[in-house]
Amino acid sequence: MSDATLPGVTLTAPRRMGHAAFWLAAAAVGLAVILALRGIGSEYVYFVSTIVLQYVVLATAWNILGGYAGYVNFGAAAFFAAGAYATVAFGKAMGLGLLPCIGLAAVVGGALGFGTGVLTLRLRGAYFAIATLCLSVVLQTIVVNWSYVGGSRGAYVLRPRDVPWPFETYSGFLCAVLVVLAAASVAIARTIETSRLGLGLAALRDDEQAAEATGVPTLRLKLVATTVSGAMMAVAGAPLPFIGSYVEPGSAFGLSYAVNAIAMPLIGGTSSWAGPLIGAVLLSSLQQAATVTISSAANLLIVGVLLVVFVCAAPHGIIGLFRGRR
Repeated sequence: MSDATLPGVTLTAPRRMGHAAFWLAAAAVGLAVILALRGIGSEYVYFVSTIVLQYVVLATAWNILGGYAGYVNFGAAAFFAAGAYATVAFGKAMGLGLLPCIGLAAVVGGALGFGTGVLTLRLRGAYFAIATLCLSVVLQTIVVNWSYVGGSRGAYVLRPRDVPWPFETYSGFLCAVLVVLAAASVAIARTIETSRLGLGLAALRDDEQAAEATGVPTLRLKLVATTVSGAMMAVAGAPLPFIGSYVEPGSAFGLSYAVNAIAMPLIGGTSSWAGPLIGAVLLSSLQQAATVTISSAANLLIVGVLLVVFVCAAPHGIIGLFRGRR
């Protein structure tokens, strides 16, 4: 057993796999996925896998604030779109490729998350959720009227002609980048969950007033959670312009991103790093299958039905079901 101590509180947690070992395991799984997808070599499989992995990053990022800290963020689409338009803006201004734009998108998303945390330090519950929803509306209004990034018409982003070695197509390269981002996001979430930061966020989620009374720095933890979550959600959106070679405000700030970012962790389970991963893979795969077999309009219907079922039958998600049986 190992002890983790917060000011005024001593919490004991079972010994788990070390952080370094988990990062190595995540890297090994990511490499295996890249090799498997390259072995298939299908453009459609690359596209579907890219979308699924993008949702893995988005759901995992949302869960750091919404699951670990208990602050429901309705503005996931704002951070996602901020990453997408950071790619458009920096790519146009400095001619940067995808990888540098992802790094800059993380900075933009982190700054936006930190600013959101500062402005909403004293807001809790529904008031915080409404504030994040307002953030999405404000950002969309700014982008719609910002002609440099295309405004309401949208912007075209041309994929580079040169494909990085050893990939044969740019779709394969994009998919590999998303595999790395998904593996890194899951490893970051697991590291936070098993650290003192995770213990502090859990105390904040369970009873913020009691946590403050015992000396837990709740305001500082909230700023850290909003910053990290914002940066990761922006990273999830950064590859969007290269995936479809076109981005416009209606799609970047789409309702599907905001709804899926909340639904996927809730269906998988918000108490563990594995919950958003399971929920994202399950829900996004069903949505892609429905898009091909039924219609893309059925995506949100699937989300709504599954969300109602899990909220009623398994309020703690799929992870909660397994833990309950164990």
